[in-house]
Amino acid sequence: MTTLSELGTPALVVDAGALEHNLAAMAAALPGPRCRPHVKAHKTTAVARRQRAHGHAGFTCATPREAIGMAAAGLGEDLLVANEVLDPQRLEALAHLDARVTVAVDSEATIEAAARAGLRECVLDVNVGLPRCGCAPEDAGRLADEARRRGLGVRGVMGYEGHVVGLTDRAERIRQTAACMAELARAHDDVGGELVSAGGTGTYDVNELATEIQAGSYALMDLAYGELGLPFRRALSVVATVISTNLAGGYAVADCGLKALGMDHGNPAIDGATVWFCSDEHVTFSYDDPGADGGARLPSVGERVAVWPAHIDPTVAYHERMHVTEGENVVEVWPVDLRGW
Repeated sequence: MTTLSELGTPALVVDAGALEHNLAAMAAALPGPRCRPHVKAHKTTAVARRQRAHGHAGFTCATPREAIGMAAAGLGEDLLVANEVLDPQRLEALAHLDARVTVAVDSEATIEAAARAGLRECVLDVNVGLPRCGCAPEDAGRLADEARRRGLGVRGVMGYEGHVVGLTDRAERIRQTAACMAELARAHDDVGGELVSAGGTGTYDVNELATEIQAGSYALMDLAYGELGLPFRRALSVVATVISTNLAGGYAVADCGLKALGMDHGNPAIDGATVWFCSDEHVTFSYDDPGADGGARLPSVGERVAVWPAHIDPTVAYHERMHVTEGENVVEVWPVDLRGW
């Protein structure tokens, strides 16, 4: 059996126990259709199968590639592509899947593209405050009528309060989520349908309007959501090898840098250490407590360290496989098989 010390680094590593804890915790909080896990966070059908085993049969996808891969893996019972797609070849590929596929639309152009490709169902994507995709709430009813006129079944609305999910002040997170959902409710009144799809890991327990929550990061967790006091554990790290030390400077360097980590939410963390900075292939860090002689405590060259990413989703997308561990043993290797576009 392979051990952590035998892996080539940087290596994406998943703690099996922490992953199982997270999946069980979400299934208890939002059973069955109350959670539609977002596979963009892990891009791995093996993780999705475990989410399905916990009762979450519907999934959210960010890209057609993810939906195609999920269908090929037999996980196409109810796939929501929560993103606007205009590419006719990709839309046609979705339309021909042996799966139930619903696409997000927010304009006449996206409705036209979906209908022309032969897709059968959509949701109206509504802008609830995040400056990204989504129609104005007051336009949702008109666009829903247009979608129905073009032969698309309209399942409801979706709106993502992504600018709110990371707020560390829980009371403010609750207040702003309610304000966002008031906008989505206004749109839903005009659109109809059974779905009000919204939310994420940061608002899974405070979003009271949504019929389903599109949480993704909870499965593997990251430092950003770790600030919110949620009942999920860090399950994913990048194991790196210390390749250089500097006694005079009091720092060490490991082989895990910008090309192995999602950095848009800031520096990663190393337990008991301060990360100074990351460069293309390196993370420079120093331990917080001194050595036995009162000077800097340095690891040995060749020592392994766990680097905890601040943002799971882009970190996973940099890697081809996940190494699933129990203690020091690698018990499974899962391909990150939903990467790319």
